[in-house]
Amino acid sequence: MKTIISNWHLMRFIRLAFGIFLIFQAFETRQWIFLGFAAFFLFQALFNQGCGINNCEIPKNIKKDE
Repeated sequence: MKTIISNWHLMRFIRLAFGIFLIFQAFETRQWIFLGFAAFFLFQALFNQGCGINNCEIPKNIKKDE
């Protein structure tokens, strides 16, 4: 629950808005594949997943065992 209510930034709001938009488009145009895309974007927005705000950054300090 903490993940859903904290750390909201611009990209999360954009994903949320796009997911909601796709739900309305799916029902308006009766093209149900949009619901799959909407679920994808809503999942990313609610659980803060995906490559946004440096979440996919590769760590610079890589230690090698010799």
